[in-house]
Amino acid sequence: MTAVNSKPTSLTLTDATWVRATLVGITVLTVGLFLVLPLATVLLEAFAKGWATYFDSLMQPDALAAMRLTLLVAAITVPLTTVFGVSAAWAIARFDFRGKNILLTFIDLPFSVSPVIAGLIYVLIFGAQGWLGPWLAQHDIKVIFAVPGIVLATLFVTFPFVARELIPLMQEIGHEEEEAALSLGASGWQTFFKVTLPNVKWGLLYGVLLCNARAMGEFGAVSVVSGHIRGLTNTLPLHIEVSYNEYDFVGAFASASLLAGLAVLTLLLKTFLEWKLKQDVKASRQAAIE
Repeated sequence: MTAVNSKPTSLTLTDATWVRATLVGITVLTVGLFLVLPLATVLLEAFAKGWATYFDSLMQPDALAAMRLTLLVAAITVPLTTVFGVSAAWAIARFDFRGKNILLTFIDLPFSVSPVIAGLIYVLIFGAQGWLGPWLAQHDIKVIFAVPGIVLATLFVTFPFVARELIPLMQEIGHEEEEAALSLGASGWQTFFKVTLPNVKWGLLYGVLLCNARAMGEFGAVSVVSGHIRGLTNTLPLHIEVSYNEYDFVGAFASASLLAGLAVLTLLLKTFLEWKLKQDVKASRQAAIE
C-alpha cells in the first residue's frame, strides 16, 4: 500500500490580507447599513426644521407625559427585576434544590415568547372579559389600559436580564470566598453584602443597564395593554408611533432621538462594564490560584 504524501495547504500572506480586508469590509458595510444609517436618519429628520422645532416637539404635553410614564415604569420595574435577579441567581448558583431546572426554564421564558403574546396573556387575565376582570371591575381596580398593566407587561419582558447575567458569573467565581467568610463567623447576610455582592457588582450593573434599556424601549407588550390613551398610557415608543402615524415626523423623530441616544449610551456603558467584568473574573481566578 503506497502512502499518499499530502501537503497541508495554508493561506499565504496575500490571501490572508485579502480575506481580512473582505471580512472587515462586509462588517463595516453591515454596521453602516443597519446601525449608522438609521441613526443618522433619525437625527437628520429630528433636526430637519431646526433646533427650535425640535425642542418644541419634545415640550408638547403628550411628549412630556410619555417621558414621565416611561421613566416611572422603568423606576418601578428595574428595582423589582434587580431584586428577583439577584435572589434567583444566588439560589441557582449556590444551592441545589428540587425544581432548579424548572426555575431556569421560567427565567428564559420571556426570551422565547413574543412580547405581543405576553401582553395578550395579561389582557386575558386582567381584561374586562378576562378571568379576574369582573372582580377587578367590582372593586374599581384598573390593570389593563392603565399603569399597572404597563408595569406588569414590562416586568415580564425584563425580568430575565439581571438573573441571566449573574448566574454564569456566580458559577464562574465559585463560592470559596463565601465559605471562608462563613467559617470565620460571618452571617449569611454579611457574607452576601460583603463578599458576594462586591464580587458581582459589575455583572449586576451590566444586567441592570440592559434591563433599563429594554424597559424604556419596550413596544410590543406595552402596546397591547396600554390602550394608547394620550397623556395617560402612552410610553415614549408608543408616542413615537402615534406621532408618526399622524404625520408629525419631526415630533416622532425628536422622541426617537431620545431613545437612540439611550441606545448609544447603553452601548458605551455596556462596553465599559464588559471590560470591568472581565477584569474582575480574571482577578478572582488569580486569587483562587494563589
